[in-house]
Amino acid sequence: MEPGVVLEAREAVKRFRRGLQVGPVSFRVHRGELYALIGPNGAGKTTTIRMVLGIYRPSSGVVLVCGRPSPEARGCAAYVPEETAVYPRLTGWEHLVFYARLYTPPDAARKVAERAAEYTGLGGDLHRRVSEYSKGMRRRLLLGFALALETPLLVLDEPTSGLDVTASVAVRRLVRRAADEGRAVLMSSHNMLEVERLADRVAFLAHGRIIDEGEPRLLVEKYGARDLEEAFVRAVGGGDA
Repeated sequence: MEPGVVLEAREAVKRFRRGLQVGPVSFRVHRGELYALIGPNGAGKTTTIRMVLGIYRPSSGVVLVCGRPSPEARGCAAYVPEETAVYPRLTGWEHLVFYARLYTPPDAARKVAERAAEYTGLGGDLHRRVSEYSKGMRRRLLLGFALALETPLLVLDEPTSGLDVTASVAVRRLVRRAADEGRAVLMSSHNMLEVERLADRVAFLAHGRIIDEGEPRLLVEKYGARDLEEAFVRAVGGGDA
């Protein structure tokens, strides 16, 4: 892998029964870059992310994270799924301490939890039980912890799905902060207008393949579109939006 590249997929393919297939997909994500996979439900975004995380082994091709095949790259990536898995009886702070003890050495756990608390921006709400949290607050809790781990790669699956406007803005700021602090960020989303404002580069996914990729502004110009959503429609052969 060339210097600065944290994640690289090379002709990665995942085959399923009944002839279903995602890929081949090829892309790179650099340090300090937010790279978004965008497309409708069923386009292959989540399967691609699972290959990156090593949950799925590619049927062919390779996915390298920190220079190693993804199943072997433990400790290089932090992941925040679309569905927030939390323990409702714990407070937000207790969550952060629990996860810090689970994922970091004992002598570092307290500092990681404190760093995560700062990232979440939840302040005094950290002392409330998570059962009282909104979906947006839960997402910020998990995202704050993922940021506190300071892994080279941060992977996010639909980070603002189901959130209201205020919560979405808070989450977007955290996501952008991760890239600005030098992490490589891979994000999936079907919200193309949000991605247009947030991402450094995007990949159009349709039917399990990357149709095109590039900077949002340049893709809009390339397809003579009003916005990224319209550019996507034209890229996949949908005609005028």
